[in-house]
Amino acid sequence: MGKGRVMAIDFGMRHIGIALSDELRIIASGYETVNWNGEDDEWALNRICEIIEDKNVKEIVLGKPSKANGEESESERKAKAFGDKLEARIGIKPVLKDERYTTVIASQMLHANNIKAKKQKKIIDQMAAEVILREYLEQHRG
Repeated sequence: MGKGRVMAIDFGMRHIGIALSDELRIIASGYETVNWNGEDDEWALNRICEIIEDKNVKEIVLGKPSKANGEESESERKAKAFGDKLEARIGIKPVLKDERYTTVIASQMLHANNIKAKKQKKIIDQMAAEVILREYLEQHRG
């Protein structure tokens, strides 16, 4: 695995969670929740591209929201289409990673740290992206 940050994206139809690694790809941290209307990809793509450029992102991991039985969901198709648009804009092909249960894991982590439900709503998506990124970094450690 090379140097430069890895970005994880937890794609949703209202919120897109973003997490970033450090330059050495050791630590995963929630970074931002991009709120959007689920229709206008341009605004969300522009914001994500800004982060990629500003933070020297070299690799992208895109959460793949499959159904519990492993079948492709409508959300998964939309996430893949979003990933294709992102690749066309920046030239980095997102790596797809199963994201089933990451929101549940993130919610449990927040609850265990006594984060109130109102505050959880604001950060749950970036925490889910952090879970995706942490799992990815662990799988790709030398």
